[in-house]
Amino acid sequence: MDKLIEQKRGLQRKHLPYIAGGGIILLILGWTVFGNHSATMRVSADDLTISDVVQAEFKDYVRVSGQVVPIQVVQLSPEEGGIVTERVAEEGAMVRKGDVIIRLRNSSLDLQILNAEAELAEKQNLLRNTQVAMQQDRLKNQLEQAQLAMDTERKLRSYRQQERLYNEKLISRETYVQAEEDYHLAERKQGLICQRLQQDSIYRSVQMDQMEDNLANMRTNVVLVRERKNKLEVRAPIDGELGLLDVELGQSVTSGQKIGQINDLNDYKIEAQVDEHYIDRVKSGLMASFARGDKEYELAVRKVYPEVRQGKFRTDFVFRGQRPENIRSGQTYYLNLELGQPEQAILIPRGAFFQTSGGMWIFVLSKDGHTAYRRNIKIGRQNPQYYEVTEGLEAGEHVITSGYEGFGDNERLEIRR
Repeated sequence: MDKLIEQKRGLQRKHLPYIAGGGIILLILGWTVFGNHSATMRVSADDLTISDVVQAEFKDYVRVSGQVVPIQVVQLSPEEGGIVTERVAEEGAMVRKGDVIIRLRNSSLDLQILNAEAELAEKQNLLRNTQVAMQQDRLKNQLEQAQLAMDTERKLRSYRQQERLYNEKLISRETYVQAEEDYHLAERKQGLICQRLQQDSIYRSVQMDQMEDNLANMRTNVVLVRERKNKLEVRAPIDGELGLLDVELGQSVTSGQKIGQINDLNDYKIEAQVDEHYIDRVKSGLMASFARGDKEYELAVRKVYPEVRQGKFRTDFVFRGQRPENIRSGQTYYLNLELGQPEQAILIPRGAFFQTSGGMWIFVLSKDGHTAYRRNIKIGRQNPQYYEVTEGLEAGEHVITSGYEGFGDNERLEIRR
């Protein structure tokens, strides 16, 4: 006979997991619909730097460090190569224009001078011999011309005598005609010799002029070669300080080789390395300034070098007005380079928050100052003191500008006072 099993009524243990799961789901749904989604972190006010958002004049400048250098540095290079035989001046010495710095020796140049002088002497002797030969030819031609003139006179006299005799019927016609022909032949010879002498005179004149020109060129060449010997003494091109002399006794240097430099100490300039971010904004004529003691000194951009090395480009500044007292090469000054005119803008102080947010967002305090919320912003220009905020903030608000490294991904901060 079967036994009837009585069913249990009410809450049983096997139902507890289902009830707990349902409760968790309801809690999640409630948090999703009614809860605050932002993560919150508690921080101490003593660990924060809180800055005011202000509307003020934004000075568009950048801070750069520059080094004082001479206004002009002139390279020392010998025009002639040779062996260093003497160092007349040493590094750091003050020299004047034309002072000898080093002396060189060049045996090959000495040989060139001797060859040029020997060639000049040979050409001079050749010219003298040619002049003597031409004079002798001229005398010979003049003698021949005189002889032809005399012969023409005799033939003319004979022709006239034969003509009278022929007219008196004392000689034959053939004798008279021969005398006439002899006279006309002598006359033509005299005309031809005159033409030849004229042509010879023109030719000799041209030849002599050419030889004189060649001789003058050779004399000039000898002078230039001798001047090259004078260039074996390397001299200071300007007044100044011998800043570098990189040669030793017995060293062989070539023409055009850099062996030193002269620093012009009549004035100074400042060389600065500027971040490549500003290469499109830095131009000649921009003003800069720096303070030393209780005085401020002004400078202007003289030259911008387009080449970028290691993220920076070189810029030269020259003084406008007074220079600092006891200024020396190698000194370092920190310059404020003005990139534009001052303008009114929303400003916040520079701070370590930028390294984390990249200027894309910032924590803004509530009115009571107990809570800070993350807010997106947009930063425009910047200078060593302030960021220009173009979107996201208003004057009078307060922001956290200290570092955000410990805040993680939290979007809300509760500030303990």
